[in-house]
Amino acid sequence: MSETLLDERPQANAKPKPQPPIGLLAELTHRCPLRCTYCSNPIELESRSAELDTETWKRVFSQAAELGVIHLHLSGGEPCARKDIVELTRHAAEVGLYTNLITSGVGVKESQLDALLEAGCDHIQLSMQGADEEITVAVAGMKGAFERKQAFAKQVVDRGFPLTLNSVIHRQNIHQVPTMIEKAVEFGAKRIEIAHTQYYGWALKNRAHLMPTKADVDKTIEQVEEARERLKGTLVIDAVFPDYYAKYPKLCNGGWGARTFSVTPSGKVLPCHAAETIEHLEFWSVSDHDLADVWYNGPAFEAYRGTDWMQEPCRSCERKHIDFGGCRCQALALVGDAAATDPACVKSPHHDRIGDLARSESAYVPDPTKVSYRLIGAA
Repeated sequence: MSETLLDERPQANAKPKPQPPIGLLAELTHRCPLRCTYCSNPIELESRSAELDTETWKRVFSQAAELGVIHLHLSGGEPCARKDIVELTRHAAEVGLYTNLITSGVGVKESQLDALLEAGCDHIQLSMQGADEEITVAVAGMKGAFERKQAFAKQVVDRGFPLTLNSVIHRQNIHQVPTMIEKAVEFGAKRIEIAHTQYYGWALKNRAHLMPTKADVDKTIEQVEEARERLKGTLVIDAVFPDYYAKYPKLCNGGWGARTFSVTPSGKVLPCHAAETIEHLEFWSVSDHDLADVWYNGPAFEAYRGTDWMQEPCRSCERKHIDFGGCRCQALALVGDAAATDPACVKSPHHDRIGDLARSESAYVPDPTKVSYRLIGAA
């Protein structure tokens, strides 16, 4: 057999080439008019001066479409803080991406909304911090925000946009879950996400201020199931419940480097939104590499892709191709090792610790003056 043919034979232990990604979270900016205590953005926000320019983002979107991405999530911060949001949306639509604008709805003018629709925006995802003004102000730090969100939702629906409400749930608003669901129906939304806080970024810093009790979480699960049955055909209700009270971890972000990825305001490409907390990883930038190169060859993407990196008990676990060991960022945050089994898993030697931590912090009465808020309009 020739040397060429030998070289072309597949290697038995070679890592399989990943499938193309289907989703891109484009963090266009970290600027935002709100200062939500649960914000998953990093503590060290990227400055406006570091943001990618219009032409670079357009190149990124073109490369994403060529790579196989279907869904583009335009996020931040507040993506509409960028003056080029309409131009970016139009380009994304032109290259064939389904565009989902993730917005606070605060400060978005009707003329801007009309321009986004004309540019080809496919979907609006509106954040909802509370079901009334009092809770919205307490969480987001802006007076009048609830009324503005309500008015924005009406404008979206009146124009025929599909609308999703995204409600991040924590101790301060968990009692409002049924009302939030009813508000979604009242607003004309077709879908609502009841997403319990995931503890990264500012949420991790404020965890003792946000952690609900297990009893309240269990009650939420019952409320969601009841509403799903009652509103079938009217409202889709997606739910994400806290890892801290779970038996098994979630499949984090569809699997590390398996389905989706993020690009930060300055152009770093991340396997997941919080991946920068794993400081030993090397993150390539769109300024130096095209997206296909990053996706298939980037060292940060290869670090925890597949199962070769796993320790025990993950390595021998029958669930390793179901949840792939859970969340790498959470493992690092809670046990100091990004390659460890996510402590949300009952098989982790640290599982009892995470339950004890949740119970302790949910019983803690925090001092409101010690809560850390991201600065309004930060960066």
